[in-house]
Amino acid sequence: MKKNNENVWHTNTDLGCDIKTILHSDRKMKVGKDYQGVLKLDQEGTIDEFLSRDPHYTFIETLPWSMKRNPRVFNGKYISVTRQDDGTYRLNFKPLKTGEGFNLEHYALGVYRELHKALEGLIGK
Repeated sequence: MKKNNENVWHTNTDLGCDIKTILHSDRKMKVGKDYQGVLKLDQEGTIDEFLSRDPHYTFIETLPWSMKRNPRVFNGKYISVTRQDDGTYRLNFKPLKTGEGFNLEHYALGVYRELHKALEGLIGK
């Protein structure tokens, strides 16, 4: 809604909010760069007589080769994680290559480490 070159805020604009970013391409967001991803409302803002808290959002950058439907939000050596349309996460195991030199304990530990890293970044501690 712009009227006579005056800035008028839309009703769906959050003027004060906290955003946590989880990026794959950069360490920090860069000015003017577009990021493809998923924005999720973690906590609604509250305003009462004694407390005022801004809403809290989490932005998760999806990897550039992911499709819009079920975007990949984590891609590791052993697993990947996709976000479903209903907001849930799906764990996807990559093909298991058994053969000479395969170590089950090394593989299981690698899966655990990636799973821990992915979930810690997506849903916190």
